[in-house]
Amino acid sequence: MNRSTPQRGLSSRRQSSVPSTPSGEHQTTPSRALRRTPSTPIDLQPSLGREAEEGGFLDGAGGSPIEDSQTGALLGQNDGNASIPATLTSHLPRQRPHLAAEKPNPGDELVPISPELARWIRLRAQDLKLRQSDRQWAVDLVNHLRESLLIFLKSSDEQPYFQSASVLSSGSYYEMVKILNPNEFDMMLKLQSPSRLKMTELDQYHGLFYEVALSRPTRSHIRSFLLDDGLTISASKIISEMHRLVRKFISTYRVPGNSWHWVVNRKRPNSPAVTLSLLEVDNGKQELLSVDVVPALEVPSSQGWPLAARAGPDVDNWLGKKTRRSLTHQTCFFVPKKPPGRNLSEAAKESWRISFSHIEKELIKTHGNKRTCCESSATKCCRKQCFKLLKCLIEGLKQRYPQELDALCSYHGKTAFLHTLSIRAQDSLWTPRQLPACFMYLLRALEGHASSGLLPHFFVPTSNLFAPPTFPRKALVFLIEALEEQRRQGLPLLMPPAPAPPLAVHSHSDSQPQLSPVVQQTPVIQYPVILPPQVVEMKSFAQIFKIVAFVVALVYVFYLL
Repeated sequence: MNRSTPQRGLSSRRQSSVPSTPSGEHQTTPSRALRRTPSTPIDLQPSLGREAEEGGFLDGAGGSPIEDSQTGALLGQNDGNASIPATLTSHLPRQRPHLAAEKPNPGDELVPISPELARWIRLRAQDLKLRQSDRQWAVDLVNHLRESLLIFLKSSDEQPYFQSASVLSSGSYYEMVKILNPNEFDMMLKLQSPSRLKMTELDQYHGLFYEVALSRPTRSHIRSFLLDDGLTISASKIISEMHRLVRKFISTYRVPGNSWHWVVNRKRPNSPAVTLSLLEVDNGKQELLSVDVVPALEVPSSQGWPLAARAGPDVDNWLGKKTRRSLTHQTCFFVPKKPPGRNLSEAAKESWRISFSHIEKELIKTHGNKRTCCESSATKCCRKQCFKLLKCLIEGLKQRYPQELDALCSYHGKTAFLHTLSIRAQDSLWTPRQLPACFMYLLRALEGHASSGLLPHFFVPTSNLFAPPTFPRKALVFLIEALEEQRRQGLPLLMPPAPAPPLAVHSHSDSQPQLSPVVQQTPVIQYPVILPPQVVEMKSFAQIFKIVAFVVALVYVFYLL
């Protein structure tokens, strides 16, 4: 749990659904033929945020420029005399950048693509659908785990503060954008605050990380998790206690059927989640499912959001001002996650990250400009299919270049997707027949954000998800080249395993044609198939039946002879 997001929001998400890179393959940068041309300049100096998991729109081919709050100049454009692109300022203005275009720009129209590529995109989108049998089996196990955990917490006198906890489901499965296998689930464990909270923004993290304290002293059960001042809520104490309670629960919990068991994974640095893995009893090495349990401190809805997010998401042109106001009147959450990096201050070590995963789920599920979009008897659209394809491509890039693109996560794709929806608001622009062209538009949108070095968080626009040190300059340049090559080569990471002719030939100094490294080295992503027990048993029975029939046939033949 996008875990509360990427949320899975977790940057070091498990890669169980993506195969490891085949041994013996040399991992290099994308083809040098894809080095940036003068039409795609990049000059990255902003230090706009350090969060790489939650996250406006600057299309590489067009889009609305953002004005420098100090000089009034347009960011990312030349002054007419300079020979290099203008450098982005070190911070974004407090007001939301102007992202929506009043009139179509040259890069807003859908670009025609080849029939062959369009066919492969449609086929790949079909392959990403979840199987009903797998979905029901996985959901039943996760629901049983969730209900049992809540019963354990409510009946435990050892830690009374967690007795009032409730669960909010989040993540890609509940957003209905999970691809291929339902093998990852998120649970946000909501913790109540006894009074209003004092939310102090950490200046250097641009509205994502906060010091959270009670507004007045209390004698409630939360006292066990306060620092020495008696007011500040300790993030480290909350997550440590969450790990201890879940381990105690798992030690006595039994999975229905007794064929599997849950184990608690080792705590990951900077992760707000307690991660559980479902393993087979007889084969304890293969992970079938994983669940992230994230404790989240709920801010009273009457208190309002912090100042950095007070304006709400930019959905006026997409869902309307009334919807934006209703969203900003909902509660928000803080998860116990400290900023990345070393030599953190004492306040940063006990800080909390703001989370809007529940609102992200609502936006993606009710995504249409018309409220009936994609309902059972209403007009369908291709928005979610485009996002699934983008997620598949991002996972493929991370699997292919794990070190170079370690900073990249699916939340970058989600953020670009939400910005694109807020700009291309009309349902008529996302009809199913336009799926290939709409996906290529979304891909170019992500590429445009990377080229400009600017991907504002969708709820906290003062935070740039593509800013160093969270997203290093070297990794961003690599991402730009990789996206350019994927698009230019016909998306080899989305291609099926059937043999295909080379997509590109580059001439080198030896005058011998060489295939592009991405085409040579890019394997087709193969995801492990999780079969429900009924299917496994049926397959085993069928194999045994074939063997018995073969033996009987042999005996009969010998008898006739």
